[in-house]
Amino acid sequence: MKYYIIAGEASGDLHASNLMKALLVEDSDAEFRFWGGDKMQAVGGTLVKHYKELAFMGFWEVFINLFTILKNISFCKKDILNFNPDAIIYVDYPGFNLCIAAWAKKQDFKNLYYISPQIWAWKENRISKIKRDLDALYVILPFEESYYNDKHTFKVQFVGNPLVDVIQESLKEDDTFRADQKLDANTLIIALLPGSRKQEITKMMPTFIEVIERFPQYKFIIAAAPGIDFEWYQKFLKGKQVLLVQNQTYPLLKNSFAAIVTSGTATLETALFRVPQMVCYRSSFLSYQIAKRIITLPFISLVNLIMDKAVVSEILQNEFTVDRIVKELKLITESEKRNQLLAAYEQLHSKLSAGGASTKTAVAMVELLRKK
Repeated sequence: MKYYIIAGEASGDLHASNLMKALLVEDSDAEFRFWGGDKMQAVGGTLVKHYKELAFMGFWEVFINLFTILKNISFCKKDILNFNPDAIIYVDYPGFNLCIAAWAKKQDFKNLYYISPQIWAWKENRISKIKRDLDALYVILPFEESYYNDKHTFKVQFVGNPLVDVIQESLKEDDTFRADQKLDANTLIIALLPGSRKQEITKMMPTFIEVIERFPQYKFIIAAAPGIDFEWYQKFLKGKQVLLVQNQTYPLLKNSFAAIVTSGTATLETALFRVPQMVCYRSSFLSYQIAKRIITLPFISLVNLIMDKAVVSEILQNEFTVDRIVKELKLITESEKRNQLLAAYEQLHSKLSAGGASTKTAVAMVELLRKK
């Protein structure tokens, strides 16, 4: 069968690539055309647009790039019609994907959504579009199943969290990271994961650099976003004793003593590697003011949302200062808080450890499509 897949971010590229591998097991004749990234391209098929062309963050950033977004939507519709897939698979990226899904439903395409839009966080009114336009929704967070099934009477399938499988596989791989970076076994590494978009990195990197200078006893290593060239980071790092690695986030986390992480998927990845962390985030003033009035969640990090309590510290916007980050880094490296975090991570893992998310999703998708 023919599958048109839309993944608009680095995390979507990762999960979509594993789903594609699982689909090939269930459907050996699977043909893929997709919006995504390098990981999806490595599986096979035709890459239409790379996610680095699509990454606009925040309300203001979306507004000023509105013409480009509308142009992409128009192009996507034409490309789907030309490809005429048996199903369209949407991976997260809700603003764009729900727009395409509404159109595709009218064209009588099968709409399958993997990784739910986070309507439990904001824009809950999207539930009417989801119920109207989607043929199936596969969710990866344990609380989402009851949220949809009970609160909104829309049947979804919890398939487990794909990160569990991805990280388990990574832990089995040979570890040459320290040797590759010429670091001995006693070097204590602090991982710095500043995000995957230039806008958010630019907002936070100067503060992170000041923090680094306060801790000469640690080796700070920055995980560069896969869609951004090394050269772009140099304006922040000139003359600084900081390592920069790319496409090595998991080997870095595997070897890290602690981590400073921006909000997003990386917070959950860090927890599943059992690395004590703090979550930091700062956006533009306008984006923050709008978000504060719309989003009513008690936390921004997935770790805290899944655990339904404050496990990791969230240092946001005005609190995002050098002194505050320095204080928290001392706590997660030198105090009892470190052990408390590690204990909470074990509970988190048990909540997510269904395993086999990509396979379960692929099986369910192929089964649904073969019924038609």
